[in-house]
Formats: sequence, structure tokens, C-alpha cells
Amino acid sequence: MFIEPFSGRKKGWIEVVSGCMFSGKTEELIRRLKRVQIAGLAAEIFKPAVDIRYHPEDIVSHDSSRVRSTPVDNPYNILLMATDVSVVGIDEAQFFDMGIVEVVETLALNGIRVIVAGLDMDYLGKPFGPMPALLAKAEYITKLHAICVKCGEIANYSYRIPKGGEQVLLGEKNIYEPRCRNCFFKG
Repeated sequence: MFIEPFSGRKKGWIEVVSGCMFSGKTEELIRRLKRVQIAGLAAEIFKPAVDIRYHPEDIVSHDSSRVRSTPVDNPYNILLMATDVSVVGIDEAQFFDMGIVEVVETLALNGIRVIVAGLDMDYLGKPFGPMPALLAKAEYITKLHAICVKCGEIANYSYRIPKGGEQVLLGEKNIYEPRCRNCFFKG
């Protein structure tokens, strides 16, 4: 379902904000989207329908900043809903299937600035879902860090407190904590 770029439109691009849990990815996405709003640009914001931790529709950061979004089950629905906009924001991109990569690239080819936020690694420290491909396609990448809850150093791993299970386990501070490389691998 790849869409050819429209002629005569401005150049689009892809920005990816990545990092571990509690690093401020959603907060940074919201900050950028508020600047888009101040500039008077039309924007649409999306998130995976599976992410209902804080609110079924809003994107909400851990510090309770929020912005209205549209939950979607299938990333290709974004192409149907992102019409007549200059900017598209997408949160929690790691929860989408690989179709999100084609969707994001199609939007950028059609002159849209796309801002994507998501975890770059899962709780095992492995690349998470479509994020490596999105990072490879992005013109701009921002890697954010948290603070390790064990030693106070810079953290870029999401340590899951309950062991094992599925790759996706929605949760907050009661399930995940940010850790540095050494504290992550010590367990």
C-alpha cells in the first residue's frame, strides 16, 4: 500500500525519539507537538489502541502532561486519517507491527513531518519491534536517558521487575525501572 509522493508538496521528514522507560520520550513528543500547535500547523496524533495505561485516547507522560490522540489498531489506518496535516505524531511505536515503517515513510514522502516516540529496547535489552527500522529511516534521532534507580548513573535499559512472560507487558513503576548497563545485567 505504498503511496507515491505528491508533486509540489514541501519535503517531509522523520524524527524518532527513543530511549528506555522513564526517559521522557512521551514528554518530548508532547513538547514538540505543542510547538507545532503554537506555530499554527495542522497536526494529527496517534497511538496504538493497546496502550490504555493512563487514558484510552490521550497520550499521557509520566509527569501527567497530555495531548489528545487517536488510538489505532492497524498502522495503515494512520494514512487514512492523516489528511490535510503538516505534522503527524506517533507515540509508543514499538507496539505497532512493521507496517508502521511503511506508513511513516509514506507520510514523509508526502511532505509531512513525522515525529515518532518509542522504546528502542525491550525488557531483555533486545531491539524492540519496528523501532530499529524507524531509527534507520529517520533524518533526526533523539536518544533520551533516565536515571538508574540502583546507582544514579545514566540509564538506557528498561528492567522488568516480574521475571519472564510476554514481550509486551504494559506497566509503570510497579513493573519497570530504569537501569544503567551494569545494574541491568546484574539483575
